[in-house]
Amino acid sequence: MGESKEKLLEKIETLKNENKTLKEEKSESTKKLRSLESKELKQNINNRQLEGKIRELKGEINSFKKTPLILATITEVFDDNRVGIRGHVGHDFVVTYPGSIDKEKVVAGARVSLNQETLTVVEVLPSKKEADIMAMEIEEKPDIDYDDIGGLENAIVEVKETVELPIKKPELFKEIGIDPPKGILLYGPPGTGKTLLAKAVANQTDSTFIKLVASEFVNKFLGEGARYVRQVFELAKEKAPAIIFIDEIDAIGAKRTHESQGADREVQRTLMQLLSELDGFESRGNVGIIAATNRPDILDDALIRPGRFDRAIEVPLPDEEGRTKILEIHTKKMKIDKKIDFDSISELTEGFSGADLKAICTEAGMFAIRADRKKIISKDFMDAIDKIIESAKMQ
Repeated sequence: MGESKEKLLEKIETLKNENKTLKEEKSESTKKLRSLESKELKQNINNRQLEGKIRELKGEINSFKKTPLILATITEVFDDNRVGIRGHVGHDFVVTYPGSIDKEKVVAGARVSLNQETLTVVEVLPSKKEADIMAMEIEEKPDIDYDDIGGLENAIVEVKETVELPIKKPELFKEIGIDPPKGILLYGPPGTGKTLLAKAVANQTDSTFIKLVASEFVNKFLGEGARYVRQVFELAKEKAPAIIFIDEIDAIGAKRTHESQGADREVQRTLMQLLSELDGFESRGNVGIIAATNRPDILDDALIRPGRFDRAIEVPLPDEEGRTKILEIHTKKMKIDKKIDFDSISELTEGFSGADLKAICTEAGMFAIRADRKKIISKDFMDAIDKIIESAKMQ
């Protein structure tokens, strides 16, 4: 009877060990499953981004096929819906404008767009100053610091050397006898922190931050794109020290082809004006130039040769340690449970960008609010990841 009891106890112990092993295997399998699901989510996100880019490019192609409009200035106003105008080439014309245009806007000095074939006034445009303000995002001194950026230590070091140092200590380069890079190119996937890097540099150098999306240069009015470029550099010199940040530089900086239509030639004129401004730009001055793109492979060689955007800095997706740092940054002001393990969350978010991780933190906060809790717990983050994965699968 004693032996049977001992054997029974041994069987119970064996079953306990087997159960423990099964639980460990299940836990490991769950982690692998979450990792695979996060990778699938990232792939779906990338696919949607590519599809959106394709739609955007198709829209741009369709807009390029439209007849360009001519920019002119009203010199005199006559009766019967007629005005005298002067174009960029210097010729004066008397043209008509439709009754749908507000007559109060039709005044001498106003800018108008003309039909290229009939020279009829199509619309009255905003003043040059208003147009420039609409096209630019200007901050006197951004509140972003290097400490607000996680997972980009190498990129931060390079940006400090190539942009911050020439503005803060130009005498160092003069003493050594070299010129710092005129412009730097930040490249990497969307949401990795390229704009944050540029803003952090502006903050550290007490510079005015001037941000433009390159597609704003591609204006439907002939000659406007090149004018925008000149205005940007003039404004930067007026507000120096300043950082010019040109996002999506590939919109005007793509490789040129021999076969081009009217709209393509306008884009190329804008690019040539940008190259001209870069060539005449003093790199030891107190203005820094930063461009960003997701597609460095399609940029024109003339744009990235030495003397222009001659330093390329990669802004990659964060690694596991970087993801942990980003999660800690975005939860710094959030009320969270001290038991939350960001390392485990980081393992489950492989392939996520900084923007993706910020979205997860926000979603976790929403789950806590929905549960009427005063702080965020680990389950909220797990639910946030699951929700994003599920929503991605449904799209």
